[in-house]
Order: sequence, then structure tokens, then C-alpha cells
Amino acid sequence: MRWRIGSLLYDVVIAGAGPVGLFLACELRLADLSVLVLEQNEDTRSPLKQLPFGLRGLSVPSVEALYRRGLLEEIASSQPAKDGSGHGAQASAHWMQQPRRPGGHFAGIQFFHDNIDASRWPYRLPSPADSGIAVTMEHLETVLAARAHALGAEIRYGVGVESFDQSEEDVTIRAGASTFRGRWLVGCDGGRSTVRKAGGFEFAGTDPEFTGYSVDVDMADPDRLSPGRHYTPTGVYTYSQSGTIAMVNFDGGACHRSQAITLDHVQAVLRRISGTDVTLTALKMAATWTDRAYQATAYRKGRVLLAGDAAHIHSPLGGQGLNLGVGDAMNLGWKLVATIRGDASAGLLDSYFEERHPVGAQILDWSRAQVAVMRPTASTRALEAIIRDLVETRDGATYFAERVWGVSLRYDLGDSHPLVGRSAPDFALNDGTRLAELLRTGKGVFLDFEAQPHRRALASQWSDRITYVAAGVHDRLDLSAVLVRPDGVVAWASDGTAADPEEASQALARWFGKPGEA
Repeated sequence: MRWRIGSLLYDVVIAGAGPVGLFLACELRLADLSVLVLEQNEDTRSPLKQLPFGLRGLSVPSVEALYRRGLLEEIASSQPAKDGSGHGAQASAHWMQQPRRPGGHFAGIQFFHDNIDASRWPYRLPSPADSGIAVTMEHLETVLAARAHALGAEIRYGVGVESFDQSEEDVTIRAGASTFRGRWLVGCDGGRSTVRKAGGFEFAGTDPEFTGYSVDVDMADPDRLSPGRHYTPTGVYTYSQSGTIAMVNFDGGACHRSQAITLDHVQAVLRRISGTDVTLTALKMAATWTDRAYQATAYRKGRVLLAGDAAHIHSPLGGQGLNLGVGDAMNLGWKLVATIRGDASAGLLDSYFEERHPVGAQILDWSRAQVAVMRPTASTRALEAIIRDLVETRDGATYFAERVWGVSLRYDLGDSHPLVGRSAPDFALNDGTRLAELLRTGKGVFLDFEAQPHRRALASQWSDRITYVAAGVHDRLDLSAVLVRPDGVVAWASDGTAADPEEASQALARWFGKPGEA
């Protein structure tokens, strides 16, 4: 830890102890940086996080990130629901009992595993992280908080960031009666981020078309509603006979956080959308949301950065907001570590925005597209019918699986090799070790399948930042060597058809800075 004239200076202060902030704290502590997490709520537990609509589907990239840090097994345990895609988390029990295995959905239009052509992804190897899972937010946050504490992160609850000033060297943060100092401040404090607002970040996008409701109710006549998702002339509702209901009312977002959500109000909205005179007898839990889709035009201003919902917001359709935030944390963590440590290459930290902003923009458009298919109009119902036909084709189902599961994610790193910029295959070494295990320290990995002396000598110059492994694997995918960044993204790969020492050296310098002593 670093000190300044009687005042503790943290390497990084994180605003927000949600999954994104906690996961980022874990990433930074892997490099032994001093980390303070400030959370405005004294108690982050909420009954809403335990309900069926509180489930979140973790996509393949998120599952891979947790797997590569040794968190997957604990997070996947004791979950109330799972499916092979991880994107059926909000589906009703009725849907999950269908004879075909659901793979996920687009605006409620399901695609199925039996239609998906996995041969489209030749670089994906069998792995414990080859499918998604569904988790409750409470369980995910509990596991991540425990790991952050175990790694030595300091977490303070009931202390929210209110304002800050930054200099060329640090950031002074005011939170209630306390003042904290950090070399860097990262806003992971949600869609209404104080850090984003106080930092003057531009937040641009589209305003909401609807108010969404997630409620848990008792009904006098539960059989009046049919289980499943229903599109009606006035909106959309999803009903589970357990009493869990999700509704979308196209009112321009008028009822989101603008009034108390009462039993009478929920009943009126449900009757309007469902077209029935269903009677509710108790409102046990309620939350509202909208399809407002906004994104920060920059993720960094000086020593202040944004991640997760602080950087981008959209409707929770498909549950991709959490996945987007986990991806931000995984991408940012090691780059911020290298910057603070002093061995980052020029522009490394800027690559966080360059890589993650396009991913966020794509997810916002994906969310908007789903809203377009849900509008209660005749033309939308016609569009929905066409999409249902497309989803039932092999090409269509595979396309939606690629997008929803996240397996098509690729950063443009300027290399034509088809594996570069993609998530690294989980190579299984002949000694039983898997690549994911080698990534748990937060260092990069240089896998040399041919044990070439010149590669060993080259990698030794970055031995403090990468792990060099010369070993055979069960399936090398016709590759001779591969360089993997700390976030599991392939930085360089060779199939042995060209002389590659210079290319490998350039990739090492680009992602891991100047070499040290060999």
C-alpha cells in the first residue's frame, strides 16, 4: 500500500459493490494493488434478488471469466435453475418442461439446441465453461464479496461517493463525512452513477418506450392466466403459476420510479395487458424497469473510469447487462494493473474503451431490436412471425445462439489470424492441466506446443508478466503456439506456416510492455 503525508493513498477506489465492482476488486488484488470499494447501501441484500425474475443468465464469456479465476464452481453451486444456455433464467417452469431444450431467446422468441450448428465455432474446445448458467444476484454478489475480502480488498458499506476532484497524480473522493484518495477511481455504481455525473461524462442514447414490471403476487383466480409469454394488442406479459409475473406496458416509461407501485396499480396494468379481469389479492414484491438505452461516449476522463451500468444502460431483456459489466471488469482489470505497475505499453489503458465500447453499443442495439419486436402493433406482429420462422432454421438458430451466448465475441486487434481477438480455447495439457488454471494468477500465458528454444528465450524476457508453458495438448487445433492475455483473449497465434519470432515479439511488447531482463 502507498502512503501520503499521513493519508492513505489507495491504488484504486471503486464506487459500487455490485458484481462488476466486486469482480474488478478481485482482479486488482491479484496483482496486490491496494483497493477500496465504497458502496452507498448499508445492506445490499434484497428479496428481489432471490425471486425468479431476480435470476440472471451468465453468458459464455462471463462464465469463462469466472472459470479462469477459479470462481465458477462456487458460483454455479446451489442455483435454483439452470439450462444449457444460461439465458432461460426468466423462463417459466412451463417452458423449461418443453421436450426441446431451449437455448435462449430473442424478445421471448426461443431458439433450441437441436437447431444449433456448433461446427461454426471451430476454435471452441470442450470445457467446464462451454455453456451459460443462471444465478441469483444475491448469490453472485455473496461469492464475489467473499473472494474480494479473502484477497484483501477493503469494502465499506453505507459510504457512497458524492463528489471528487482529480489531479495529474490522484483523485480525492468525498463520501459523507469521509474523504478518500486513490490513484484511480472507477465508477461501477450503476445506471444512475454518481461518478459518471460528477465526472461530466456525456451519456447519449434513446429514451424509453415502456415501463416494465417484475412482480410477485397472490391471485384470487390464478387459472385465468395461461403460463408462458404472451404478446397482446396492448403489451407483453409473462406468467408463472408460482405468482411471478413480468409485464411490458408501452407508456413511454411513465410509471418507472415516478409513483408508488401499489396492488391496485399492478392489477390495472395486468388487466389492461392481459385482457382479463384477473383479481390480485396481495402484492408481495414489485420492481419496475424500462428500455432506456444510453451509453457513455467515453469510458475514461483522466484518472476516472467507468464500467458496467455506469458506462451503459439498456433494458434487462435477455439479461445481458450483467454480462456486459463482467466483461468490462475482466478487460479493464489487468490493463489498470499494468498502468499502475508502470510496465504498460503506450495506449494499453485506452484499449479498454476501444475494445469495450463497440461491444456495449452492439448490446444496446440488440436490446433496441428486441423492443421493436415487442411493440403492440400489427406490423410488429408480422415481423415477429418472420423472426420465428428464421429462428426455426439452422442458420437462424445458430446466429441467435452466437449473439445471445456471446461466442461470436471478437476484438479487432489488427491481426488476420482467425483466433486472435477471440476467447482462447481451453486447451487441455497432457499432464491434465487446463489453460484456465494457468490464468488464475492474472498473468498472461505463452503456450508453446513445440517447445521451441527461441520461444522460451523470448518469453523469458516477460517472465514477471506471463507464464511460459512448453507442453503437448490433447487437441492443438493445428496451432504451434498461442499467446493469451490475462483476460483470456488470444493476442497472437501461430499455425507454424510462417516465421513468427518477430510477430510474437511485437505481440508481447504490445500487450505486456517493454521486456525485462532475460
